[in-house]
Amino acid sequence: MKRIAAGLLLGLSSVAAAQTFPSRPVTLIVATVPGGSTDFTARLLQEPLSKALGQPVLIENRGGASGNIGTELVARAKPDGHTLLLQFSGFHVGNPHLFKGLKWDPVKDFTPIAMALYAPQVIAVGPSTKVATMKELVELIRANPGKVSYGSSGAGSIQHLSGEILEQQAGGRMIHVPYKGSGPAVVDLMGGNIDIFITTPPGVIQQVQAGKLRAIAYAARNRHPSMPTVPTAAEAGFPKYEVASWFGLLGPAGLPPEVVRRLSEEVRRIVEGREFREKADSQGAFAQYQDPATFARTIAQELAYWGGLIRSAGIAAE
Repeated sequence: MKRIAAGLLLGLSSVAAAQTFPSRPVTLIVATVPGGSTDFTARLLQEPLSKALGQPVLIENRGGASGNIGTELVARAKPDGHTLLLQFSGFHVGNPHLFKGLKWDPVKDFTPIAMALYAPQVIAVGPSTKVATMKELVELIRANPGKVSYGSSGAGSIQHLSGEILEQQAGGRMIHVPYKGSGPAVVDLMGGNIDIFITTPPGVIQQVQAGKLRAIAYAARNRHPSMPTVPTAAEAGFPKYEVASWFGLLGPAGLPPEVVRRLSEEVRRIVEGREFREKADSQGAFAQYQDPATFARTIAQELAYWGGLIRSAGIAAE
């Protein structure tokens, strides 16, 4: 009888939480500095989610430590739905295998809410890097061991891992230059301070379209409509070079189920809407919603995949 009563009280408290949520502005933590695909996704969701919830959604950029600062902040937040994380897959499924003594667990410390965006990586070079094709880029890397540089949004990020995989397939070493986010890396790429940046298209597509950067290859099976002249890595002679990232919404562990359902349903409506889809497409990415259960499975699968890749390649955070 006591168990039934306890279960009833738990159910009532969950419903009550949903009915009163949100009772104040919602803070959306982005574990990078402004600029780049994670920040882009957060800002795509910000206005429509604010309208749907009836409370302001405030974006707070907490970059640094390869995403660990912002991620840990949400892991330790009160699980009431008012502090959420717009997460980048590279941080969530890569960092646990790269950093010793990590102060957050990708599964135990978080509640998956919804995936919102999916984006294969694009290999971009700056104006000072005199190559126009993937073949020429590989030849440059092989001819200049330890001299060609590539940027990332932090040690252990997917951009870092993408560079490591490129080194393996090209058969030549490069210099890794970590940044606190994609924005600063793009600035240095345009300025000629680094040679290559492998990232999701939203971080570089405007510069590519303006002729300030060159996209060498798209790391997916098919070309993207927003970049019809950019060949896939397979078309460029590297069929095994496929790297993609997801961007999704998570809360702290213990988030009330009714709050999770409310948030996930609102994100679904936004992501499946025409405006979100068109903006995502225009930036070389894909609008892709996943419900909490599906998103949780994706996280588990990618934790296993990237863990195996990181261990086999002997990659470690710098």
